[in-house]
Amino acid sequence: MIKRMIRAVATPGLTGHAVVIGAGIGGLLAARVLSETFDRVTVIDRDALPAQGIPRRGVPQGLHAHGLLSRGCEILEDLFPRLTADLVAAGAVPCDIQNDVRWYNDGRRLQPAPSGMRGLTVSRPHLEWCLRSRVAALPGVVIRERCEVVELISTGDQAQPGAVTGVRLLSSGHRPEDMPADLVVNATGRGNRGAEWLRRLGYETAPEERVDSRLVYVSREYRRRPGDADVVALVVGHGAATPRGGVALSAEGDRWLVTLYGMGDDVPPVDPDGYHRFAARLPVRDLHRLLQRVEPLGAPRLMRIPVSIRRRYERLRDFPEGYVVFGDALCQFNPSYGQGMTVAACEAVALRECLADGGQNRLAVRFFGRAARIIDVPWDISVGGDLRFPSVEGHRSLRVKLLNGYLTRLHAAAEADPVVGHAFLSVANLQAPPQHLLSPGVLARVLRPRSGGIGARRGFTARSKSPVGR
Repeated sequence: MIKRMIRAVATPGLTGHAVVIGAGIGGLLAARVLSETFDRVTVIDRDALPAQGIPRRGVPQGLHAHGLLSRGCEILEDLFPRLTADLVAAGAVPCDIQNDVRWYNDGRRLQPAPSGMRGLTVSRPHLEWCLRSRVAALPGVVIRERCEVVELISTGDQAQPGAVTGVRLLSSGHRPEDMPADLVVNATGRGNRGAEWLRRLGYETAPEERVDSRLVYVSREYRRRPGDADVVALVVGHGAATPRGGVALSAEGDRWLVTLYGMGDDVPPVDPDGYHRFAARLPVRDLHRLLQRVEPLGAPRLMRIPVSIRRRYERLRDFPEGYVVFGDALCQFNPSYGQGMTVAACEAVALRECLADGGQNRLAVRFFGRAARIIDVPWDISVGGDLRFPSVEGHRSLRVKLLNGYLTRLHAAAEADPVVGHAFLSVANLQAPPQHLLSPGVLARVLRPRSGGIGARRGFTARSKSPVGR
């Protein structure tokens, strides 16, 4: 159990104090990496942190299905050895990303085949709790809950900005407290106040790129029993012709986590009957047929997804020493692409490398440059996908139009060709660069004439013999 304040013994040879604002996935990954450099790491969160894997107020998205991409699984296992085994023992479900998941893109089923890309289906609250338990046990780490950071402490002022030297916070008893720090990491997520904090210190705020997909999620849990499906997860992507989608993920507690989503005015209702009628209107029938057989465990829950925002800190001329922005506070994605947690994991690796390469000297500048290169790929995937829809405002460059046209042909090819499907999933799971989709071998398979696949017309039948791996 994580107590109200957890104290641990510092590791000899390390020096300094790092403060991480936010105990979500991003903040916990940052704290794990910082514990290798600093003898003390304090993680601060304004929520009361539950002692088990249940949703909490500060993470409303925890009620909805989350994707942990293959690259994210690899990094988490590296940072927390045996994490996967512990999660599986607690009910999470391991899978082969291509062989054990039924993918539909543009209404076409991606051909299953063994891929070697390992995945894990687990609820966001349970994953966060497991990570929090591991981080809390690290030497020198303290997790303080029900504390809110109200501003950064600096050596300068608005007239002459200086370095960040700590944070000012309010505890649950509303007692102000100044906490000195050698490094402050802002991992406050989507609702962060980083821009206001910088303005108060006399610094410019980061330029922003915004895309509003007008996405609405509605999620519901169902009881999972053997024989419900011949796959671990169903993913029905929304397409330009049908701006509706949904996922069903196996999760701990013998549950299906089902999230339906739509855009603009075509969104899932929250009443149970309307929810099932919306599922029947998805591009393929599989997910609706699953819902017709399984037992609901609660009412549908709605979430309106905030605008996707990329904050370009790497473009600022001046930025305070002693301060770094991380995770969703740096870039928040359209969650229908399942990229956020894996990008945070990749940023944790980048932060570790920056600390190893040059310590705290110009840390933010070096980290933002590496993080920008990490974010480029998933941001282009997400924004390019959103711009397929006429209702989404944004500049549709020739590059975006050509790429989206190519992806339409790629999804058609992947319906019959598992090599093309593997190429697509390796890029989507951040295992390969986008250029891989244009490599000669993949390009030839995508562009060659074909009579059309049959995957989109395969019905989903419980207990049917799986076509996976044929």
